[in-house]
Amino acid sequence: MNHPASNDSARAGLSRESLARADAFRRLFAAKIAVLDGAMGSMIQTYGLEEKDFRGENFKSHPHDLKGNNDLLCLTRPDVIEKIHGDYFAAGADMVETNTFSSTVIGMADYRCEPFVREINLAAVGCARRAAQKAEAATPGRLCFVAGAIGPLNRTLSMSPDVNRPDYRAVTWDQVVSAYTEQINALLDGGVDALLVETIFDTLNAKAALFAVEQVFDTRGDSARVPVMISVTITDASGRTLSGQTIGAFYNSVAHAKPFSVGINCALGGAAMRPYVEELSGLAGCYTTCYPNAGLPNAFGGYDETPADMARVIGEFAANGWVNMVGGCCGSTPAHIAAIAREVRGRAPRQVPQAARALRLSGLEPLVVA
Repeated sequence: MNHPASNDSARAGLSRESLARADAFRRLFAAKIAVLDGAMGSMIQTYGLEEKDFRGENFKSHPHDLKGNNDLLCLTRPDVIEKIHGDYFAAGADMVETNTFSSTVIGMADYRCEPFVREINLAAVGCARRAAQKAEAATPGRLCFVAGAIGPLNRTLSMSPDVNRPDYRAVTWDQVVSAYTEQINALLDGGVDALLVETIFDTLNAKAALFAVEQVFDTRGDSARVPVMISVTITDASGRTLSGQTIGAFYNSVAHAKPFSVGINCALGGAAMRPYVEELSGLAGCYTTCYPNAGLPNAFGGYDETPADMARVIGEFAANGWVNMVGGCCGSTPAHIAAIAREVRGRAPRQVPQAARALRLSGLEPLVVA
């Protein structure tokens, strides 16, 4: 039987370890341009997995097709997910994201897997942490980090899915907060080093996620706090999110959360991101990040940018002092990450500017009242 005192000691030890890793995480960003991993989904596709792989032993009788539920592979093919994480660490990544992009009750509803959300998130952290520990063991003194990936959901709070009912929403604020709260608790219980609210196309969804994060931290106490990272996606050449905000308006909308970092990922290739990365670098009073797709999708849904192409563009961002962390999104591979890591090695990280005090508001556009 465990005695209360021994449980308290264990919790205290875990808190000390977590605090030490949090300090190391912050030192990483202060010391260098950190490197994130690349795509997970396109790497999974290279394994040619079939329905039986997604079902495994535990889901043989599940009443719905499961192929395509990539997050579920953390339970049914953890070897594949751990290997992908390991390949990114071997390529030079300092941090990998958990395979939890859709691991909420809202995201899992399409596969009728809502009851398994907590289990999936915990397993995903386990896959990433094992890969990190192996990479650390292979290079004594190296620290490898795990970020809990929190995706944007397949439902939106800002827009109606029915053009004939503009007032209709497929989900409520409370449902979104509840879904994110369950995921966030599981990721923290699993032991992530940071939380990454990413690929944001609807700022209201992101604000619900950030609200849930803060509620969870308040409930769990200060010792549970980890860095919170935010990454938005600019959907086209208009320079706006899908819900209509410019990069300046988006930053004003989330700055209250005092994020560890804010950045841009997905949708556009690095070259098309250039003006928005530059703009964000001048605005953000925190670290900035960029992990683009390997170019825009071609006619066959593939991505054409080579590792050298991608590294050249991201290397320019680094040389201009615009970024604190770089990596890859859709279509990127360990080869892309290796090229990016080589390109930014030795370059100084962006210095966080001190913004003048002002009232900063936003709708679709920013409003600054000096």
